[in-house]
Amino acid sequence: MASSEGQPAKKRPARSLLLEAAASLFYSEGVVATGIDAITAAAGVAKKSLYNNFASKADLVAAYLAARHEEWLGLYRARVAVAATPRERVLAVFDAYIDHANFAYERGFRGCGLLNAAAELPAGAPGRLAVRQHKEEIEGLLLKHVAELLPPQDKAAAGVARHLAFLLEGSMARAGLEGEDGCLQEARMIAAQMLEEL
Repeated sequence: MASSEGQPAKKRPARSLLLEAAASLFYSEGVVATGIDAITAAAGVAKKSLYNNFASKADLVAAYLAARHEEWLGLYRARVAVAATPRERVLAVFDAYIDHANFAYERGFRGCGLLNAAAELPAGAPGRLAVRQHKEEIEGLLLKHVAELLPPQDKAAAGVARHLAFLLEGSMARAGLEGEDGCLQEARMIAAQMLEEL
């Protein structure tokens, strides 16, 4: 295949193709239900390429979870970059979740890909820890922005941030079941009201 300049188009690295295929299949079909053969077929690479890039399926799942984390952080960074006030920065976290819900998913929106994957992994699995750390990081971002709204000596920020995190996660679970962002939009409105009352 040639590019518009007549030069041969660069072939994408197998690792990138595999991660992209795994992300789509893990999200739409589930981690456990998706086999190596399906991933390599969707990526258009040989099975050997998978094992040249990932030690195991568990290693591929870990890479998928890390990529989902970075994907969400990218959505958050874009939103928080244009947020002018602490209140807007708190709501930027909700907006990043809404953006996530409105991605063009091949088989529809199914909720948080990280939580979906964690639900399939056994207790104590490294992937579950990665998802927990992601959710704790989000709560930490909420805490940082809520703390900006309160006087320095106010100890209520942690409680408010935890409440907002639970509101956010609950609305994401419901939005995933409903296949659209309505619950997330409603949660954002509730959060905005809570912030007005601080």
